[in-house]
Amino acid sequence: MALGPRISDFPRIRRTLSFYKVSSIITGSFLLVLVLMMVFRYGLGGDIELNGPDAFLALQHKDLIQGINVSTIILIVHGWLYVFYVAADFVLWRLTRFSFLRFLYIALGGVIPLLSFFLERQVPRFVEAKLARIESAAAVKAAGADSAKASA
Repeated sequence: MALGPRISDFPRIRRTLSFYKVSSIITGSFLLVLVLMMVFRYGLGGDIELNGPDAFLALQHKDLIQGINVSTIILIVHGWLYVFYVAADFVLWRLTRFSFLRFLYIALGGVIPLLSFFLERQVPRFVEAKLARIESAAAVKAAGADSAKASA
């Protein structure tokens, strides 16, 4: 018998899918902001400074920043959002009993730009289709058991 999600876990799986979708969009958005920040840092040689002496928002070498270093804030926020994203991925993986490679594939969504937006659409469709197949198989099995009882 192949391992798959238990019917008793379906409500938790659907709640986790909702959290996964939201965390996927937010993490993916911050990843795009992070990519832009990296272009500024390594391409243009400056971090994003907020409320510094030069302007309200400016590019400044990280050693010369006197205001708030927005680049560092972006790094920290994306890191924590990625933790929530991977936590949603882990709970989904555990409840649906996916393979570990699928877990790793979904986790890459918070690291590879734009992948989380693709996965945000693909993963829920895949999970919902799997849950629907299991529910229909259980309904057929229950109907078969009821008809067997009625004929006996």
